[in-house]
Amino acid sequence: MKLSNIFTFTSLRTTNRKSSCVMLTAALICFCLVLVSVTQAQKVRLAPGTVFVHTALGGFILGYDIDSNGTEGVLAEAVSLPDGNFDVAVETFDQSTGMILKMVKQLTETQNDFVALGIFGNNVGLIEFEKVKGGFVNQRVYGTMNPVNSGKITGMWTPPLQKGDLILGMGNSQGAANTVVLAARNFSSFVFSSDVANNTFGPTFTLSDSIFAENDSPVVDIDTQTNEAIVAASNGGVFSRPQVAFVNLSDGTTTQIQGLGFGFVNGIAADSVKNRAVTTTEIDFSIEYYDVAKHASILVEPLHNATNQSQSGGAVAFDPVNKVFLVGQEFSSLAPSGSSIHVYNERGDFVEGINGLSLPASPAKMALNPNTRTGFVIVTPDLTSLQSFTY
Repeated sequence: MKLSNIFTFTSLRTTNRKSSCVMLTAALICFCLVLVSVTQAQKVRLAPGTVFVHTALGGFILGYDIDSNGTEGVLAEAVSLPDGNFDVAVETFDQSTGMILKMVKQLTETQNDFVALGIFGNNVGLIEFEKVKGGFVNQRVYGTMNPVNSGKITGMWTPPLQKGDLILGMGNSQGAANTVVLAARNFSSFVFSSDVANNTFGPTFTLSDSIFAENDSPVVDIDTQTNEAIVAASNGGVFSRPQVAFVNLSDGTTTQIQGLGFGFVNGIAADSVKNRAVTTTEIDFSIEYYDVAKHASILVEPLHNATNQSQSGGAVAFDPVNKVFLVGQEFSSLAPSGSSIHVYNERGDFVEGINGLSLPASPAKMALNPNTRTGFVIVTPDLTSLQSFTY
């Protein structure tokens, strides 16, 4: 079974002593900031949506997504049994009610499992089936649900992967024919494009810098307009800036720049119309904007009201209809407790926040339906349900 990455949070504080005049000036600045925060807090929503999706078997969720232009979603689950085996399943659900609609696949008393990798193209679900032998994954095969609301596996996806290769991430590109796959082989990573619906693939291109290897948890998305993969990673050090690679998925031309922020890169999302990419970094609890067309950094700023590393951002998602980026935050800087989602526009302005969530330590996918301005995230600590939110 797969285990999520766990991040350890530490607070970083610095103290300076200045003259009384400077202290008075600082006090006045702080007072002004408080007034600004009170005004901006009016943009913060008090509660998320009220729709919950509970797994059919009561198991923990191994991947999920929703159709960004439809009414259904898909998830995979696994139930731990007393004998060490699992009951596993793939299910579809209704976005408006949270009800499970169809048990697509189910196995009982097994060591194998399913992982829902997401929905791609025009409502095509991608499901990974992990076959286990001797306590280790021995084979990975991939089925497609075209469309998801068919409620069944309709075909196979056969990427150019070897037996030991691992998929580290895939681009969020619903509505576009192609997505990008970031995979690991031995001690290096590589990318390639794929039309999941038609089971076709572009050439593979290796990322030569070891910073993009699996152990540094690189993140990836795709700009479908420039046909480039954007890959970002850092070794997580206090003073370590990320590296960002822009890879042309047709010919492999790669431009690598030093990124903004410090520490692990927790999330990424791309806006293929404005050619923007947004990331979050761990140590400095910040959000960063990049110009994909120019391969250049634009800005970096702390998440709204964030004051320490525990309030760093996690996953990032982009809504191409309403032109906003959403950033998950495990420990809220917008509410006294719980988790939040920050909403930013394409210029980097904080728009609003959604509170009342319970996100995990590992970056949690925000599955969006831009047409209804709703989404779903996983709920801790049980990880057996999804909770809706509106924005």
